[in-house]
Amino acid sequence: MASGIDDLTEHTFDETIGSASVPVIVDFWAEWCGPCKTIAPTLAEIAVEQADSLKVTKVNVDEQPSLARRYDVMSIPTLLVFHNGEPVKRIVGAKGKNQLLEDLADLLG
Repeated sequence: MASGIDDLTEHTFDETIGSASVPVIVDFWAEWCGPCKTIAPTLAEIAVEQADSLKVTKVNVDEQPSLARRYDVMSIPTLLVFHNGEPVKRIVGAKGKNQLLEDLADLLG
């Protein structure tokens, strides 16, 4: 687990998302996914740099398939952004840091 990034499970997901006071990015990923590994360092940087504005979390789809099904995650990486406990944005595929920050700008203020 990268610094500042929590691994969520079926048991911790709802509480973590529901109790967050800032938007939460959930990175649906898998160990075997090349693009997931590409985006991981970028998400780690964003987690540290934007710690006051958002929370970054991860869900391993191989270990938590019910969460992937619950949110219709068909390809990875998929980033779901939750605000006030509800999904408000879906970003599919690996993107560079600038593009991700641009996609998240409306939630970062």
